[in-house]
Amino acid sequence: MMMRSALRVSTAATLSLALSLPAIGAGRPAESRAGETARIVHVLNRLGYGPRPGDVEAVRAMGTEAWIQRQLHPERIDDSAAAARVAALATVSLPTAELRAGYEVPREARRAIQKKRAEMGDDASEADRRRARREMVREYAGDMKGTPRQVVDELQQAKVVRAVYSERQLDEVLVDFWMNHFNVYANKGPAKFLVGAYERDVIRPNAWGRFEDLLAATAKSPAMLFYLDNWLSADPKAASGPGRRGAGGTPRRARGLNENYAREVMELHTLGVDGGYTQKDVTEVARALTGWSIAGLRPGPPMAGREPDLPMAGAGDSRFVFNARVHDRGDKVVLGRAIKGGGMEEGERVLHMLATHPRTARFISEKLARRFVADEPPAALVERAAATFERTGGDIRAVVTTIVTSPEFFAPEAREAKIKTPLEFVASAVRASGATVKSARELARRIALMGMPLYQQQPPTGYKDTAEAWVSTGGLLARMNLASDLAAGKVAGVSADARSPLLADAGRALGAPAFQRR
Repeated sequence: MMMRSALRVSTAATLSLALSLPAIGAGRPAESRAGETARIVHVLNRLGYGPRPGDVEAVRAMGTEAWIQRQLHPERIDDSAAAARVAALATVSLPTAELRAGYEVPREARRAIQKKRAEMGDDASEADRRRARREMVREYAGDMKGTPRQVVDELQQAKVVRAVYSERQLDEVLVDFWMNHFNVYANKGPAKFLVGAYERDVIRPNAWGRFEDLLAATAKSPAMLFYLDNWLSADPKAASGPGRRGAGGTPRRARGLNENYAREVMELHTLGVDGGYTQKDVTEVARALTGWSIAGLRPGPPMAGREPDLPMAGAGDSRFVFNARVHDRGDKVVLGRAIKGGGMEEGERVLHMLATHPRTARFISEKLARRFVADEPPAALVERAAATFERTGGDIRAVVTTIVTSPEFFAPEAREAKIKTPLEFVASAVRASGATVKSARELARRIALMGMPLYQQQPPTGYKDTAEAWVSTGGLLARMNLASDLAAGKVAGVSADARSPLLADAGRALGAPAFQRR
């Protein structure tokens, strides 16, 4: 409770230190200018990752409304400087095939690792297992350009770099929102080689378009298909019928209906947990989506009674494929609507039904309002946003515009009403301090210490965007340490003149309770 009370403390002095605001201009009422400044800071914190030195005056000169309209159309903003910083990371822009060829542990090494682990037995320590794995990887590494860990590491760095340096601040916030909404856990087997393309080719191009297009793109994404196991889902009769044989004539492992994605696409992606669907609907949706799979990916053999990491096969990019052979061609009934048995169009019809459902309009609108306005967003705002969603056919830009230009968004009670996530805190601290990021690896590590390892949220729920998830003694201590180390120039890869009055002032302010909020 003491931590919660402390976080409610806010002073104008803290803001002035963190933002290094200039003195109030002559001939202008101080109270009016202070109110305008607070409004600008609120906009920069909610629609971006916080103000940099000089940003408040830049927005003041442009006009707050003009700045918002500009951010609502990120394609019009030159972001080449941030793009150049991201491009310096070797793996971020690589196609999946190149990542697999250069950074995936060779299949021979994986087999050797499995054999070695079996030889070591259950009594071997975890340290010994890791040591044996490293030895096998070194022995079979061959032409590897890097490690799987490098792929995830550079994805994390790229996210931090974009948050700190992108001029398209609202775009980065919205991309992060959708990446969290359609969460994929990068550490599940080969998913780490799929997540980069998922963000680059699926989320970013669709973040501002129609929700239905975004939903369909995620449903067909190899990253989502693998993460929630839909690539394995098949009509049991078609997948394990008589005569099905694998290599060497051995019987193939039986495949059956997998309901993981079908459940989450309704509970988390569209209708919401109270969306009015039943277990029967989950099963029917799963049946409609059988055969939605991944080219270039095959199941590995069972190992010691558990599912192993599933190895990739083939040299090409993994991509969506519809496998008609394992599709359940029977008729279905979803949410009371009959769907005639056929092929891939069944799944597409289901996604259309879910994307255009009134409950989806409200669920998505409420979640966006929670991100931009308050942990418990005003009901009237949610209703207006949902009405916009339905009227425009799920136009995301229109829904976001309704929310971020609303009276509720600008209301005084909405200011500093949200606790910053670890990513938001770290990015805003670096931006406010004016420091230069040469490497974001340590910043990403600090974010993980605060409880938010990027791309590594295992449950499909993603990270929470409400205060209770981030208000803890350990998390706040990690924030205070980051603020102190940043001011002292002790964060690896982040450079600034520790003697600078700006950085010293910002360091004191960044650790203050007011800076924990947005």
